[in-house]
Amino acid sequence: MKYALVTGGSRGIGRAVCIKLAKMGYTVIVNYMSNDAEAQKTLELIAEAGSTGELLKFDVADYDACAAAIEGWQQAHPDDYIEVLVNNAGIRRDNLMVFMEPTDFDKVLKTNLFSFYNVTRQVLTKMLRKKYGRIINMASLSGLKGLPGQCNYSAAKGGLIASTKALAQEIGRKGVTVNAVAPGFVKTDMVEGLDEAELKKTIPMNRFGEPEEIAALVGFLASSEAGYITGECISINGGLYS
Repeated sequence: MKYALVTGGSRGIGRAVCIKLAKMGYTVIVNYMSNDAEAQKTLELIAEAGSTGELLKFDVADYDACAAAIEGWQQAHPDDYIEVLVNNAGIRRDNLMVFMEPTDFDKVLKTNLFSFYNVTRQVLTKMLRKKYGRIINMASLSGLKGLPGQCNYSAAKGGLIASTKALAQEIGRKGVTVNAVAPGFVKTDMVEGLDEAELKKTIPMNRFGEPEEIAALVGFLASSEAGYITGECISINGGLYS
């Protein structure tokens, strides 16, 4: 069986990625932190897509929790390994810098950036031993362009893009690719509170993206056909920024 782990897989882009990978023949490990009902719904959609899935509940911002959860999964699957990792989990705590509380800066960095290390570190050795793996990191337009009110989020996503490029150079010879996807405005919970009507006017395609469109790109990067693409950050934002 082929296994893929998607962090933050219970809703939004993460859920769409889970379904896409399921259609590609992967058994999908769905990570989430709190919403049991939504995680279960993702499992049902994976089954409808013709595959199977497992739930793995842990906080990606907590290194020890990541290590314990993934080590436990590996012990239960001694002959298998996670060959695709999608680091998708993320949060926003937007505010102008002058009003931003230290806890909001810290939490966003830990959940969106530190999690890349926390999770990837646990699956990397097996990928290198098998000489095959795909790591896809969910970055953002904010990490490329910078957006007002998102100094914390931009810092996290910008750091994630830089880490993607660095790790790609470390492990490319082992057949493991590392890429980032940088969505613009996508119809998920993450854009709640934003003025969609006004923001659409700034987008050449005059609309927000759909989670399934992001998932299609992730699916390609996760495939064997993308074996010569690594260290890249691919924008998918309707022409808003390049």
